[in-house]
Amino acid sequence: RASGRVPEGGHQAINAFVINVSLPALALAQIPHLHFSRQLLVPVSMPWLMFTITAPALWFIGRRLCLSIGTTGALILTAGLANTSFMGVPMIEAFYGRSYMAVGLLIDQLGTYLVLSTLGLAVACLCSRSAASFGGVVCRVATFPPFIALLVALALASAHIVYPQIVSDVLQRLAATLAPMALVSVGLQLRFAALQGKLGELALGLGAKLLAAPLLLAFLYFGLVGASGHIARVTLFEAAMGPQIGGAIVATQYGLDPPLVTLMVGLGTLAAFMSLPIWWYALNFA
Repeated sequence: RASGRVPEGGHQAINAFVINVSLPALALAQIPHLHFSRQLLVPVSMPWLMFTITAPALWFIGRRLCLSIGTTGALILTAGLANTSFMGVPMIEAFYGRSYMAVGLLIDQLGTYLVLSTLGLAVACLCSRSAASFGGVVCRVATFPPFIALLVALALASAHIVYPQIVSDVLQRLAATLAPMALVSVGLQLRFAALQGKLGELALGLGAKLLAAPLLLAFLYFGLVGASGHIARVTLFEAAMGPQIGGAIVATQYGLDPPLVTLMVGLGTLAAFMSLPIWWYALNFA
């Protein structure tokens, strides 16, 4: 962006590619290979719980602080969803070992991205300037390409259908574009000068994402549900990841305070690299 080699507004084309190509390809490539069991209900439930707890809390705080509906929606979509894919899975491998990476994939595919494709998109529609009716929101969710891909992938998984090698290779290559393309989009929009007027909102969003939400989920899982073991620890470790880039892309597409969204993802990712070792250490005593 600083070099001027990318046209102004170039991130919009990248965002469209991520939503219409990268995210659907990721679902189609990964979900049919996942193995399900009853003990994995705890990990899969985490993104749903985190979003349904965080969204009303941020909505209430946003109303009390007289934040715009777009800013409140931006906070919900970035603080309510964790980066359980390109950040979460490598972090699980580094801190807990390769054998727990499948747990991260389940959280990501059946939790985070399914929440984004349904509840997250509904929030984006309701908070955008062109607010849609209930029927319009349902229609947008039903026709959201990542959501359609998730349904197709689940149908293929239940039917035990195996892709031909050429189809599998194409899907893997397209899915691999998600992280670099999304990060380039964030970089093109990130302007640190925006910090001056967004410090309060940024502190609220990062405090909710990196501290408050994981703490509340730890209380629910360990205190109320009685969960234990490495799977529960990995689940909460995923909850402590930085803001999800997919949610940021959707928020930007719907015009929900793009400067705040890019600050949440850019600075939130850096902050998570410092907070995650603390969470790992604390979870060892759970």
